[in-house]
Amino acid sequence: MAQKSTIYKANLQIADIDHGYYADHALTLARHPSETDERMMARLVALALQAHRLQTDCQGDGTLSFGAGLSDPDEPDVWLRDYTERTRVWVEVGQPEDKPLSKACSRADAVLVYAYGHAAEVWWRGIENKLTRLDKLQVWRIPTAAAQELAALAERSMQLQATLQEGMLMLGNSARQVDVEPERWK
Repeated sequence: MAQKSTIYKANLQIADIDHGYYADHALTLARHPSETDERMMARLVALALQAHRLQTDCQGDGTLSFGAGLSDPDEPDVWLRDYTERTRVWVEVGQPEDKPLSKACSRADAVLVYAYGHAAEVWWRGIENKLTRLDKLQVWRIPTAAAQELAALAERSMQLQATLQEGMLMLGNSARQVDVEPERWK
């Protein structure tokens, strides 16, 4: 019998000083049985980094949510849709193949990849030339040490604060804080 996803709840307070976005988000994360805490928290980081687009791209008239991700290859890990159901932002976490990214670029206004983990550099060297023609695509690297520290924040019920200033995301709870400075590769 197939294992079911584990449900995590997160109350995320975002203070994005860089973009003037301040909001609270009540989130439900379905952690796929094959997903690690590190990957789940990388999805949460990606959402926090892109949350300002609710205001800048959709003037508050949109939905920022987690997609099916690992459960459905036709959905992203995170996406922003406006009230017309137009996909404004498509976010993948990890090391996706080039063909799904090309397809995502045809379906969304902007596509972002947040790569993390020890193998991210090897993945990037192998795929970089295949992605150069995708104008809508941005590729970011979450440093390995930060991604590993993020896993320690994972709890079934989370109260998190995210502050974004000068490109640095500070994500934490009452006990610890993790500083994440994504590096742009493309």
